[in-house]
Amino acid sequence: MQLRYNFRVYPTPGQRIALAKAFGCARVVYNDALRVRQDAYEAGERLSDTDVQRRVVTEAKKTEVRAWLSEVASVALVQACQDARAAYRNWFDSMSGKRRGRRVGRPRFRSRKDNRQAIRLTRNGFSLRPNGRLYAAKIGDLDVRWSRDLPSAPSSVTLIKDAAGRYFASFVVNVGPEPLPETDSEVGIDLGLATFAVLSNGKTIESPKFLRRAERKLRKAQQNLSRKQRGSNNRAKARLRVSKAHAKVRDSRTDWAHKNTTALIRDNQAIYVEDLAVSGLARTKLAKSVHDAAWGTFLRMLDGKAVRYGRVVHRIDRWFPSSQTCSECGRVDSKKPLDVREWTCPCGTTHDRDLNAAKNILAAGRAERLNACGETVSLSA
Repeated sequence: MQLRYNFRVYPTPGQRIALAKAFGCARVVYNDALRVRQDAYEAGERLSDTDVQRRVVTEAKKTEVRAWLSEVASVALVQACQDARAAYRNWFDSMSGKRRGRRVGRPRFRSRKDNRQAIRLTRNGFSLRPNGRLYAAKIGDLDVRWSRDLPSAPSSVTLIKDAAGRYFASFVVNVGPEPLPETDSEVGIDLGLATFAVLSNGKTIESPKFLRRAERKLRKAQQNLSRKQRGSNNRAKARLRVSKAHAKVRDSRTDWAHKNTTALIRDNQAIYVEDLAVSGLARTKLAKSVHDAAWGTFLRMLDGKAVRYGRVVHRIDRWFPSSQTCSECGRVDSKKPLDVREWTCPCGTTHDRDLNAAKNILAAGRAERLNACGETVSLSA
């Protein structure tokens, strides 16, 4: 499987200028490739990938208006063409039904004002020096802060500048499975907002609410930005302060999610969760809290680590009445509003809403996973 390893990079002032040129040229080539494909599609002309690359890179360098493309590494421009090709093919495959998942719209042009700028280099565009420096073609030796060793030789590297003005090198490496020792422990997880997760074994994971805790600081930074004159240097400085505040929230949330998903994968052989409609919940009045909880990121991390470490993450149907079913007798009660945190079943058992749901998720997940046909089954009372 392929993994990404991200490291902070500290370019010199000259290297920042070279990176800015590379970001800009890659963006122009990407937009030109989209435009050429769009014009060819409207005209009914069939163009191969080689034809598109020749027009927007090879022939464009010979023109007066695109002569400056020769100032950056050609490998970055070629990868920009590949990105445009992938975007168009994803769009067509999505329309024809070949691509799974949500519908993908028409590729959009990139802007110089985008918060994130990046270029990708393949093996012939970068190398790792013995002194720990990262050589990038026509940029030079970059100072990388290595927090850990790469498990294998990288196949590509993406140089990134984020909205906060920070630079990163993202390496793609191939790693083999690293199965952990098997354990008998299995757990069901009920995700929430007040408490991030309640486990079927009674443990809870408190919600850190990183965005809520930083709201006051973010609000003051946004107000300070709104008072600055557009196009001024003071506005650029204020925008950078806002971006750094948001980056701190995002980094804290990502670090927290990595630590908790690793602990869950390490301690349990199988993990059962609900297949939540996160995108739908993010359009309700709870949108800010849903985004702050980052359920989607948490579940994606669980899935990826389960594949790597030989664990099982199984998702049950989102319509399964986990909060309405008694985990003791199996009776399905009526729907309950969110303010009902405890309820008593006619069998005499008093349930904590979240813990009961986690137990039902565990039972339903086991029934589905152990069913020989692999289909959803009804739980016995």
